[in-house]
Amino acid sequence: MNKKIQQGFTLIEVMIVVVILGILASIVVPKIMGRPDEARATRSMQDIRAIGAALDLYRLDNFSYPSTEQGLEALVTKPAGLAPGAHWKQGGYLDQLPTDAWGKPYMYLKPGLHGEYDLYSFGADGVEGGEEANADIANWKLK
Repeated sequence: MNKKIQQGFTLIEVMIVVVILGILASIVVPKIMGRPDEARATRSMQDIRAIGAALDLYRLDNFSYPSTEQGLEALVTKPAGLAPGAHWKQGGYLDQLPTDAWGKPYMYLKPGLHGEYDLYSFGADGVEGGEEANADIANWKLK
């Protein structure tokens, strides 16, 4: 006779797994949730690096970085007044312009005070200067 053996987890085994997951969550979640400002700053730094890479590609195709007047919008839509022989990339260099982690647009200045261009966010408070979450995040500080 063939006897079917049913295998599965007992209620006690399931309860032990739930307790272990609860303990792990109580240890890990507060460490993650206690650092939202740091996560926002890191995201903004990554955005600035990505926009910087798009600006470098723009410069390769169009011989110079966009002017302050053209702004970062030149990475998304073709600006007027490109130099003869410029090859603006069809579809743009970014799908859309990101905002910083606090929902504000990134600032762009060309020529910059710190290099060929300045690309920055004023941080959580939206005001120049500050410390910790309110600190400015800028391309010249990332190098």
